[in-house]
Amino acid sequence: ANSVSQPEVARQLISGGALVLDTRDPLLALVQPLPGAVPVQWQAFSQADAPSRGLLLDDDDALSQRLQAIGVSADRPVVVIADNSQGWGEDGRIVWMLHTLGHEKTYMVDGGINALLASGSITIPTVAGAGDFVVNRNERWLTTIETVRDRLDTEDGVFVDVREPREFAGAVPYGETRGGHLPGAKHVYYRELLGANGRLLPEAQIRALLASRGITDDVEVIAYCTGGVRSAWFTAVLHDLGYQVRTYAGSMWEWSAAEADSHPLSAEIASRPAS
Repeated sequence: ANSVSQPEVARQLISGGALVLDTRDPLLALVQPLPGAVPVQWQAFSQADAPSRGLLLDDDDALSQRLQAIGVSADRPVVVIADNSQGWGEDGRIVWMLHTLGHEKTYMVDGGINALLASGSITIPTVAGAGDFVVNRNERWLTTIETVRDRLDTEDGVFVDVREPREFAGAVPYGETRGGHLPGAKHVYYRELLGANGRLLPEAQIRALLASRGITDDVEVIAYCTGGVRSAWFTAVLHDLGYQVRTYAGSMWEWSAAEADSHPLSAEIASRPAS
């Protein structure tokens, strides 16, 4: 199942009755309202305490109830909106979450709200009552701290750090316990996949960019960031392009809080070939 839709396709889904979830900061939603969209924050479905804030809630019943409360139903497509110029890829986090929890008909819009609104006027049907979606987890999009630990030893697959360059190099601006990146990780800041207009680069360009960093579609990719938001967006995008990719949702909040001897971090920066 795809996870990114073109604005025109999203419009068709919406006019056909899709649920629209708005992941933007509430202040952005005030400035550029989207009547009929249901506001959501990714944190509502994730663990509350550091260092586990990137992890989804363990309780499937609680997740089902929270998703039903915002109108998520099994057979109703979900279109997730963000502001690509001012955000963290929250739409990708919600799309990744819903796919992981078993809702395959969930899409983010290429270009976010600006691309959707630029494609014409839009009327969002109002949600009537609670949804009926029940969580049925699909682990295909997800990996855990234990698997990451094992992969470090076996050197199986490739780690991709999608944070800012300063974070990759060891800065801790967002509350990590320790700085650095997973040993051997490749670096692709997630916004490098976007053009100046906030739309995804053409597929050939994305593939060339990834290949230049040693990332190909014949090896499993484990993406991580600080708390599994930017890496979830990256995972959704790469999944559509046919890459084998999972998000390590605990990401650096969880890893950097673990024992340093068994959960190493590196601050070495490999020189990049001129591209």
